[in-house]
Amino acid sequence: MLGARSELIILTLVVAVSSFLFADDSKPEDLIARHLQSIATPEARQGSKSRVMEGTANYRVLVGGAGQLSGKAALVSESHKINLLLKVMTTEYHGEQIVFDGDHVKVVGTYADKRRSEFGDFILANDAPIREGLLGGVLSTAWALEDVDSRKPKLQLEGIKQIDGRSVEVLRYQPKKGTALQITLYFDPATGRHVKTLYTASQQPVAAQTVAISDPRIAQMDSADARSARSQQTRYRMEEDFADFQTVDGLTLPTSYQLRFTEEMENGFTKSVWWNVSTNRILNNVSLDSRNFEAR
Repeated sequence: MLGARSELIILTLVVAVSSFLFADDSKPEDLIARHLQSIATPEARQGSKSRVMEGTANYRVLVGGAGQLSGKAALVSESHKINLLLKVMTTEYHGEQIVFDGDHVKVVGTYADKRRSEFGDFILANDAPIREGLLGGVLSTAWALEDVDSRKPKLQLEGIKQIDGRSVEVLRYQPKKGTALQITLYFDPATGRHVKTLYTASQQPVAAQTVAISDPRIAQMDSADARSARSQQTRYRMEEDFADFQTVDGLTLPTSYQLRFTEEMENGFTKSVWWNVSTNRILNNVSLDSRNFEAR
């Protein structure tokens, strides 16, 4: 007969092997199905044609400056169209507005001289988050995972990992059109709710023009410092976090939304800003004027 210790070891091995096999057998489609069910029934989701989220917003410069401002937030969506407004009332900086009218992405200049912010420039150059319906997560009717069949992204399930001190189920998302962004979606394993999206990218500095040098002594003057400078990159990181889920009109949606953007320049300067949005109300199936999807 097996002793108690041996039985415990065998049981542990069986559990470990079963977990491994389950992870191997899991498919992105299984996670997406559980996730969509966490929002609502298929009938309730399909019946939601438009949505308006309104709330308060706090803006903070975390790195590369100082300051904290209060304002308002709104996310208006209809089918694949979306308008995200994060507004503060200052003379120099007015906030952010990102609009997708179904065909074109527009990012409004928000400084007093009509320039876009670093975040605005990033979104305009890397527009997959809004074109794919990822920006704003399930708060938008354009939500990417509601329309996987027509979008046809490449999906890769990476199992359960630890992030920010909690277990999450990880899904890599690569748009069919292609993008320089690495996009990762995170889900609560217990509920299937989408709790975070991470976007990262890096950009090499423009290489100096190569010039033929005949003198070998000059050609060898390429120092380690010069090579190191050329290898430096500008790094971008954008994070969306969703929490405090509540049921509205039969749809379970987050009422807390956080957006953080970080840019690490090749010269060593870093800028990091953070938006914290608290939802006041969510309206479904409201009649929307087409002007809601015009950048102003």
